[in-house]
Amino acid sequence: MLLRNNALRIINSSRSDEGNYVCRAENRFGSSEMTAMLWVKAEAMRVDLSPSRVEVTVGESVVLSCRVSHDPSLDVAFQWLLNQQPLNFQQEGGHFEYTQTQASTVDLMIRTILLKHAGKYGCRVQTSADTVFAEAEVLVRGPPGPPGVVIVEEITDTTATLSWSGGVDNHSPISSYNLQARSPFSLGWQTLRTDPDPVTGDMESAMAVELNPWVDYEFRVVASNAIGTGDPSAPSRGVRTKEAVPSVAPANVSGGNGRRHELVISWEPVSEEFQNGDGFGYIVAFRANGTRGWKEKMVTSADSTTYKYRDETFPPLTPFEVKVGVYNNKGDGPFSGVVTVYSAEGEPREVPSEVKASSISSSEIKVTWRPPNPGPGRPMGYEVTYWKDSEQEESGKKRTAGNETSMVLTGLEGNRVYLITVRGFNSIGQGPASTASTARTRKDPPVQPPDNLVWIQEGTNISLNWDPVKSKDNESDVIGYKVLLSQEGRVHHQVVRTITTSAVLSLPEGGTYVIEVRAVSEGGEGAASSQVRVLTSSGVRVKSGQCSVHSLLPWGLTWTTALLLSVPLVPSASW
Repeated sequence: MLLRNNALRIINSSRSDEGNYVCRAENRFGSSEMTAMLWVKAEAMRVDLSPSRVEVTVGESVVLSCRVSHDPSLDVAFQWLLNQQPLNFQQEGGHFEYTQTQASTVDLMIRTILLKHAGKYGCRVQTSADTVFAEAEVLVRGPPGPPGVVIVEEITDTTATLSWSGGVDNHSPISSYNLQARSPFSLGWQTLRTDPDPVTGDMESAMAVELNPWVDYEFRVVASNAIGTGDPSAPSRGVRTKEAVPSVAPANVSGGNGRRHELVISWEPVSEEFQNGDGFGYIVAFRANGTRGWKEKMVTSADSTTYKYRDETFPPLTPFEVKVGVYNNKGDGPFSGVVTVYSAEGEPREVPSEVKASSISSSEIKVTWRPPNPGPGRPMGYEVTYWKDSEQEESGKKRTAGNETSMVLTGLEGNRVYLITVRGFNSIGQGPASTASTARTRKDPPVQPPDNLVWIQEGTNISLNWDPVKSKDNESDVIGYKVLLSQEGRVHHQVVRTITTSAVLSLPEGGTYVIEVRAVSEGGEGAASSQVRVLTSSGVRVKSGQCSVHSLLPWGLTWTTALLLSVPLVPSASW
């Protein structure tokens, strides 16, 4: 059939129609022609996509298989589509995989399927002769979508009536709804109780109960089905529950301490979440043990934690029954349980006994005492005051000793009489001072150092001799000497004490050692002699009988020698 546009249409083609077809055009100027070759294939192409409809759950995997039958002389090309749009395998995060198992079969693997992968999948197959197309439907079951916006229909002091519109069920019926709320006092969203029963899937309204009065809330709803729980709805607008009488009493009511004649009552403040309205405050009630009527005092600050009541008539450590209640503009709330609180004990009233002072050295005096008998006004610590007999007590220096019963006063002047008192103190104040005790510091130690220090080295020993130190009239008498041997770079040292003017030292391991001598008196240690420095080295030993004699000149000339020393270094010994 020749069509109007000069196209040739062949109907019900057969093998006999194969061949070359020539189209020639002519006019008075000449002619032009083109040739087209026609092949007629014995079999039309057919495609089968299976399964044609499939239901899967989120997270599962599915395979769609596209099989084609065609003339084997033709090449085929496959293309996959989702909802009429070509699949982009690179942009789908590995969810789609294309596999050609045979020349005429191509599989599409959908791994860990998501809700967004639901739809109609198409397989388009094309040859040079024709194009065929087949579709399959994939339904993805999953948790429900988010419900519609939550509307607060009614609000009271402890309830909220809520409604919402249902979201998509994602091919699994919604079985229940979960109501949630948050407030400035909650850590994120909290699940609410509903009245009278849990919210089932065929309901889209409910009443939330057990809310706190006078609190700002936002609400949302989460739907669930057999697959799981979906995303929550958008939050409702913020609403505040109505005011109500307080229902929570203060916790941890206690007290004590304070100043003389004071009753101090303390408690933990009630959180704003439980104040239930404006005008919140506390009612502090108390009565002395054994009395009937309660004294009540209003505390108007919601942040208050203490109340102090002063009465000159009650003695220290009077027991009181105490309770603390709450109120707001709607009325009075509950009281806490009754506890016993004692009034302040007052400052110490007894003086420490058996105060004794004894001199230790020219700059130290030791003071000891016994604490007063137990009772009201117990000391938390002690204060020691001391002054020279030529001064007034008001100019004395003070030192505290905590709860100790002894103290060493240091930094004192030598050969001076000091007066010393001790008194107790606590958080209320100070108690009376003891009668002043006296003690004289000892005379200062000698100023003159040991002179003419001579040392003899034999083997691993050093023998020392020096001139005796003579004390002046204003100095303490010498009762002995202290010889100190120390190694440079170390904190340990060896101390030898002697009542004579000589000593023998055992030298330890190799190194540089310093030797000095001090006079010792009742007033303390005197000035140090000039130092002797001895350099020794390991691995060298002085032969038996060999010795060295050195004299330390007054201007401190130092001699050194090399010896093998193996005696261990020992710490300083006490006198």
